[in-house]
Amino acid sequence: MSLSDELTGSGRTTLIDGMTFEVLIDEEELASRVRELGQQISRDYDGLKPAIVAVLKGSFVFLADLVRAIDIECTVDFLVVSSYGDDTKSSGVVQISSDLTTPVEGRHVLLIEDIVDTGLTMSYLLKNLDSRSPASVKVCTLLEKPSRLKVEVPIHYKGFTIDDHFVVGYGLDYAQTMRNLPFIGYKVG
Repeated sequence: MSLSDELTGSGRTTLIDGMTFEVLIDEEELASRVRELGQQISRDYDGLKPAIVAVLKGSFVFLADLVRAIDIECTVDFLVVSSYGDDTKSSGVVQISSDLTTPVEGRHVLLIEDIVDTGLTMSYLLKNLDSRSPASVKVCTLLEKPSRLKVEVPIHYKGFTIDDHFVVGYGLDYAQTMRNLPFIGYKVG
């Protein structure tokens, strides 16, 4: 995969192997917003030592930058789930293929997600985590796509609200590719 940027009259686009991607959120916007979220989480969880639980695989880049922006003591654990497979739309069927390695009973849990789309995955995960008797569970998502929402879920920390595009980059993928793009974008045409 080779990347080359070109500026167009309608905005910034990136060419990747002959495909054109519209840059929706660039590197600088991502970095700035993640720093802001880290500062807010640090203030809100000061003295609580939150258990940060990341939903893999899509949130790994966001998580890495976010935990470096959090300046309080915390732990990090992971859930590996899927509802997309290799498709561009959520199937609504959530599969947990790897569970937490440490208990969250009595802990303040901050669930980190790449995107809340239909809300089905998040709703399932919130019920699952709630059954483990945490002190609290809050949601932090990089992206929210309200036009596709089927189930209302509480979002306590949000990076960006986006329109109904299938997005890639900054950890988000298409068939396990394009996670390494330094921006969030969508294919044009």
